[in-house]
Amino acid sequence: MTADIAIAAVGLGKRYELGDTPGADSLRDALAATFSRATVKRAASAMASFARGDQPDGVNTLWSLRDVTFDVARGETFGIIGRNGAGKSTLLKILSRITQPTTGRVRIVGRVGSLLEVGTGFHPDLTGRENIFLNGAILGMRRTEIARKFDEIVAFAEVVRFLDTQVKHYSSGMYLRLAFAVAAHLEPDILLVDEVLAVGDLDFQRKCLGKMSSVAGEGRTVLFVSHNLAAVRAICRSAIVLDAGRIVRQGAVDECLAYYVSRAFAEDASRWVRAAAAERPAICIERIESRLAGRQPAMTLHLDVVLATNAPHRPAFVTVDVQDAAGVPLFEAMPHLDGFIPDDASRHLVRLTISLPPLVPGHYFVKMWLAIQHTEIIDVVDRAIRFEIHDSPKVGRTHAHRPDHGFIVTPSVATCEAIR
Repeated sequence: MTADIAIAAVGLGKRYELGDTPGADSLRDALAATFSRATVKRAASAMASFARGDQPDGVNTLWSLRDVTFDVARGETFGIIGRNGAGKSTLLKILSRITQPTTGRVRIVGRVGSLLEVGTGFHPDLTGRENIFLNGAILGMRRTEIARKFDEIVAFAEVVRFLDTQVKHYSSGMYLRLAFAVAAHLEPDILLVDEVLAVGDLDFQRKCLGKMSSVAGEGRTVLFVSHNLAAVRAICRSAIVLDAGRIVRQGAVDECLAYYVSRAFAEDASRWVRAAAAERPAICIERIESRLAGRQPAMTLHLDVVLATNAPHRPAFVTVDVQDAAGVPLFEAMPHLDGFIPDDASRHLVRLTISLPPLVPGHYFVKMWLAIQHTEIIDVVDRAIRFEIHDSPKVGRTHAHRPDHGFIVTPSVATCEAIR
């Protein structure tokens, strides 16, 4: 392990046994079974089996992680991407030493601060002030270090009025702000963050992103897990993609995001059909079919939308948002400003033709809104349609466009004249 590597993971695996201990009717029985001579022998045999690389699986075996190997450089902002159940949180728990791996090893250089759940390490009966010192001590800080950062932590968390109130009376947002402030301000060498942006208002999310960026700018290492792909792209430079406990992609964050999005929507993405059991408002989107026509930089997106009327409603209209791979809206198409879809039939076919601006090659998504003007949004279908742009919007361009330069290549004019 070289000096510039903060985290080195080799062959990490985590195996769980599902279900109860056979024949254990009580806690005493379970403990007795756990520490019985036969169980100890089986455990020793299993450890020897793992050492040989022989890892049999049974029907009650779940591998949350399997053969995970990666390095994180010192001062790097590193994203961990994957669906629910892919193993992201298990990996962070191993890195933060909450749980031990079943196989493999990990070496970490430096002090680790982690925010894996809201208020991890907080005691509900202690005040905010007391929990700052408690959590700081858990993170390995001296009291003088905590006191030096105390005012900065309180200011960031915006809980000064409630500082001497027991945290069990805090709202989830206040709890999260204080927990994140402690973890981020006590100067760990490595900060592990799991879905902190899932709770909190937009202003707090902005502060979190800014703080994590500044932590990385100070040369500290950040590992960030989030389903907010735009936040991952904004913060991280490199990433891994986990699927069923294994790494299926690693490298630059844009490459990993593109792979994750294309894998998540690998099925036919040009057609969407509403599930039979799904909720059906007064008028709903029942089916969408799409196709691309033309060539860059003059392409059109055609959408055939079948709407079902389930109850009387005022005239409705549709709006389309086109998003990038991270879910960030790029532009909106609204063919009619007023309602043009009546309730005079059980079904309507709406055909949309959208002129696409010149787009950087990549994956794009369609979000469709069904609404009544100035009144209410009736139905929303998010990321139902995916389309991919392959060609450059600049005819004859030989080198690739990069997403960090934007997604729309706008028309432009330049002139040049001699100055004497």
